[in-house]
Amino acid sequence: MNQSKLHIGFCLAPLWLQVPSAETDKTGIPPDPVDFATSLAKRAEAAKLDFVFQVDYVGILKRARKASGLAPVGLEPTVLFAAIARSTTHIGMVTTASTTFNLPYVVARQMQSLNWISNGRIGWNIVTSIEGAENFGGEPMPSAEIRYRKAAEFTDVVRRLWRSNPGNMPGKEPQSIEHQGEFFSIKGPLNVPCHASGEPLLFQAGASEIGRDFSASIANGTFAATPDMTAAIDLRSDLRRRARAHGRKAEDIKVLPGLHFFMAKTREEAVALHERAHAHLGEDYRRQSVKSVLGLDLADMPLDAKVNAAMLPSIDQPVRSRTHADLLRRFIEREEPSVAHILKRPEVVGSAHWVSVGTPQDVAEEIAEWHDAGALDGFIALPGGSPASLALFFDELVPLLQQRGLFRTEYNGSTLRDHLGVSTENDLVEL
Repeated sequence: MNQSKLHIGFCLAPLWLQVPSAETDKTGIPPDPVDFATSLAKRAEAAKLDFVFQVDYVGILKRARKASGLAPVGLEPTVLFAAIARSTTHIGMVTTASTTFNLPYVVARQMQSLNWISNGRIGWNIVTSIEGAENFGGEPMPSAEIRYRKAAEFTDVVRRLWRSNPGNMPGKEPQSIEHQGEFFSIKGPLNVPCHASGEPLLFQAGASEIGRDFSASIANGTFAATPDMTAAIDLRSDLRRRARAHGRKAEDIKVLPGLHFFMAKTREEAVALHERAHAHLGEDYRRQSVKSVLGLDLADMPLDAKVNAAMLPSIDQPVRSRTHADLLRRFIEREEPSVAHILKRPEVVGSAHWVSVGTPQDVAEEIAEWHDAGALDGFIALPGGSPASLALFFDELVPLLQQRGLFRTEYNGSTLRDHLGVSTENDLVEL
């Protein structure tokens, strides 16, 4: 049984609220995106959460607006967190930067600057991106293999740049890194010195084979897409095994599934909330989504027809997201579900995250079950359905987890490393 306390992050993106258009004016959400994000970060800090997290998109999310009635404002997350850092004191902040659309020196400088501004509370969510190339020169997206190979070199260079300027450490002087690699040529050193708290922490979200290995090699935390507990147990076991193979300790990598919750005072109200949030996704859309995610055409199959492994297309078939495809493929191979069941899956109607629907007591029970089964080290809270569901998370769910002894009641330190229990033993090594 997992004896450790949970690590809890909170996603700031308003698209997770999924408020129907007719209710937009009743939400009480501040119209200013900075006010909105800062107010949530302050609530997360009052609840003693480990960190707040922001995804990043480099285009217009039309589907998100249709789902939520909100117009997502695409503020660059690292800039946004600079504002939040000055209004908070303890909550960690995990920002997102793509290794496909950025340069290592720029990201290294941004992250280290934000580490200073926040006094050691920063983490970098490393993404390779799956779309958006049209906004960065028009070249087609590279293959997953190339994107991850570039990400590995990019991350290595960023960490070497962080270590290239030790600041006022006795006997240490800034020194160049003289990097010549497949994708980058960088001299260094970085012009921002290391912060006393150590390097910013690293997070990653890939669940495909190549993504898992990359995450296990470098990440302090993995943002996992795990639609059910079996998938979560398999992923956590695999990542811990891979971490050991890379010379790390199994506990060096924290597995943090996204928990997309729809909560209400009664189960019936929660179920209705979940149904309303996805009512705009019709059957035709869902069938097309299965084809996009997995390459499987269900267009002519009745809802009660069973789908089995023999019906799956080749695993090498190009798909939009290998992570989502692998998750849905494993589910079909294991369960042989009906078409109707597949059309309700998170990979089809959402983003492959764990979905929990019920009262705060119901959701707390489910979290405890996953924790005791060794399926997670914590989770990323993704509020769904309504502002009332969001309020129940802070007012009832977190206190329930604290009462069970699953979550802290006070901070034990002021940095993100303190919250996640990550030492600095691997920082500032010789170049």
